[in-house]
Amino acid sequence: MSDLRGLRELVGVEHPIVQGPFGGLSSVALAAAVSEAGGLGSFGLYGYDGDRIRAVGAELRAATNRPFALNVWLPTGDEVMPNAQHMIFAQALQPFYDAVGVETPARPDRYLAPLDEQLDAVWEVAPAVLSVVFGVPGAEVVDEAHRRGIRVVGTATTVAEAVALEAGGVDAIVATGMEAAGHRVSFLRPAEDSLVGTFALVPQVVDAVSVPVIAAGGIADRRGVAAAFALGASGVQVGTAFLATDESAVTAAHRAAIHATAADETVLTRAMSGRLARGARNRAVRAIEASGTIAPFPMQNWLTGRFRAAAGEQGFGELQSLWMGQAAPLVHLETAGEVFAELRAGVPRG
Repeated sequence: MSDLRGLRELVGVEHPIVQGPFGGLSSVALAAAVSEAGGLGSFGLYGYDGDRIRAVGAELRAATNRPFALNVWLPTGDEVMPNAQHMIFAQALQPFYDAVGVETPARPDRYLAPLDEQLDAVWEVAPAVLSVVFGVPGAEVVDEAHRRGIRVVGTATTVAEAVALEAGGVDAIVATGMEAAGHRVSFLRPAEDSLVGTFALVPQVVDAVSVPVIAAGGIADRRGVAAAFALGASGVQVGTAFLATDESAVTAAHRAAIHATAADETVLTRAMSGRLARGARNRAVRAIEASGTIAPFPMQNWLTGRFRAAAGEQGFGELQSLWMGQAAPLVHLETAGEVFAELRAGVPRG
């Protein structure tokens, strides 16, 4: 049975609608717009160091005095550090660097900022919610968040992951179906073995845990929202519909791709980051998959990021990560306010 009041009181929002956090594609304008509308705006901190997180926090505070969430990726233990293979994998991507006119990237000192550095900055920003993907936060993280009055939201792709998250002390769980855009954030089993659809996943998670469940994946309009609550969810998290709005940080080419891609044309691929993610199969995805040469995470994500950024600046969608979910054909509204109003119309009264 869904509990709208529980989620609203837990997070301090008027409406149980969460904007999906977009690692690498977040914008202050979008997060603030959703929070100002009475939902929970989110900002993904993937790849951000402490100083950048503090700067984003200051911008969010200046843009809204409503609750917002910051999202971090938990290390899974299989992340590679910069090593001698860096240049081998970089050379495999040389045609893409040439296509956008950037040099082959030299090996950096690190691919990602340490989680501890990110969390130290998050504590200073003090968001209403810390959301995490790719695992169960450690007890010390949950305890510190709670000590500071910050709620912790975990993300599950299977019932077993949801049970593990509840045992780890999270305050709410996002149950994300395989329809969703971007990375599959599985952590107990390989992502390819954890592909459960939203319609099947949400009610099973609701039955398995006692904390509020937020449904994600394939929700883009009032019909999806109503269905999520009928399945027992206490809230919804929406990605692609917000990703296509004017306030989003996506490029015009990415936005156009969302509007032009059929549900059965999105694919799950490791090509762009080394981890399984859903998006459009463009030239880069096709070529990298055909090459059979994909570096492990986060090396692949860092290496492709060098040409993806340039492609974005040049309006070249065929070399970007065009993340989107299977509900992309349902997306047609242009502003965050319009999307929010449409989603809100599906929330049950009471």
